Amino acid sequence: MSGETQPTAGLSKNAVGLPQIVFFVVAAAAPLTAMVGATPAAFSLGNGAGVPGVFVIAGIMYLIFSIGYAAMSRYITNAGAFYAYIVNGLGRPAGVGGAFIAIVAYNAVQVAIYSMFGFFLNNAIQLHYGINIPWWVFVLACIAVVHFCGARHIEFSGKLLGMLMVCEVAIVLMLDIAIVLHGGGPAGLSATPFMPTTVFSRGIGTALVFVLGSYMGFEATAIFSEEARDSTRTIPRATYLAVILIMVFYAFSAWAIVEAWGEGNIAIQATHDPANLWFAISDRLLGAVATDTMNVLLVTSLFAAILSFHNTITRYFFAMGREGVLWRGLSRTHAKFHSPHVAGKLQTAIATISIVVFAVFHLDPFAIVFSWMSALATVGIIAVQILVAMSVIVFFLRDSHGLGIGPRLIAPLTSIIALAACLVLVIRNLAVLSGSDSKIVLMFPYMLLAVGVAGFCTALRLKRMAPSLYYALGRPIQQ
Repeated sequence: MSGETQPTAGLSKNAVGLPQIVFFVVAAAAPLTAMVGATPAAFSLGNGAGVPGVFVIAGIMYLIFSIGYAAMSRYITNAGAFYAYIVNGLGRPAGVGGAFIAIVAYNAVQVAIYSMFGFFLNNAIQLHYGINIPWWVFVLACIAVVHFCGARHIEFSGKLLGMLMVCEVAIVLMLDIAIVLHGGGPAGLSATPFMPTTVFSRGIGTALVFVLGSYMGFEATAIFSEEARDSTRTIPRATYLAVILIMVFYAFSAWAIVEAWGEGNIAIQATHDPANLWFAISDRLLGAVATDTMNVLLVTSLFAAILSFHNTITRYFFAMGREGVLWRGLSRTHAKFHSPHVAGKLQTAIATISIVVFAVFHLDPFAIVFSWMSALATVGIIAVQILVAMSVIVFFLRDSHGLGIGPRLIAPLTSIIALAACLVLVIRNLAVLSGSDSKIVLMFPYMLLAVGVAGFCTALRLKRMAPSLYYALGRPIQQ
């Protein structure tokens, strides 16, 4: 056991390239899950047929955000990603505060996806075999598998996620193409879902609340910067490519399902039978075998998203341990796989304890655990993204590095305005997003603020107790 960990060995160098990093990002977005799970609520409660256009709006917003984010990534290489960006822009206390919020948010989204994984498997087993196995049994088994995969070499996760992502994207594209080849639904095909009058209709704000969560996870590009080949080129390219791929896939697939049901009928159908919005069309156009395959791939899509977020969270813990903000043991890496396996054990413990607590209190895995944790995560991630956009401006104000005004000021400033508007929308619609008007849900923004303040104070305490560690926070890591 003495040779199992290496506190100073660090993560693998030159281990992943552009494709693998894109796989991590797209897998975290869980394309099949986003389409089958998120779009029905957006269609029903949002602007109906205008949802495809909302995916484009959100994609463009994150592309603009990526301009400043990618520009700064050329100068900041650190597994802490958002944390390191904020430190080098807004200062060390703000950076640690942002890191604490990000850690809570990413743990929340992973627990949310775990619960959905258990929920879908429980339903599938009951439907096909009539056996009621508690949802948390599936989740605990999944946690063990994810921990095993996350402890391997980063290339292992990259290859596995690539395979799973290709399969889930392929089945949705098969359905999309089948819809197009069949000429859509009763009214045929049209571009109406992308027209301004349709997109900017009543309910666009609510639709945007649901759509934003579908883009969560593209920070993974910078998180793997220490393990990437030629990170100064790979990370910006991976960021742009991932956001574009996600946007095009979401918008095209949402448009296809709108056309299949009909622009005037999609909201009604999504309200009446949200669970079968996609499967009913798949049954009709592709057949039962394809629909069964889609159900299986829905579960693997959830697993891929869980594994991607596991790798993201462990690298946050790794970075916080290496910096001395959290227990230094979190920075230990495996002697053979160079994975942050001690951080992985902590993350696994957090997920396990969370699921056990939810199970003991008999909380509904979908209506409460998934919905509430997703809402908490969405608020937290958007708040941190705003801090990052602000950091880009301040970072380049000190030294423009020869960049023009567009990437260092106009793009991040536009992002701040757009993301702040989105954050207000999400907070005002927390009851809709979470499916609950519980006082606990309404307290989420204040809870996250308290977490951020705790991180801020932790940094100030470190400055007083260990100034050498404090002044080394967020430093770029040489590859």
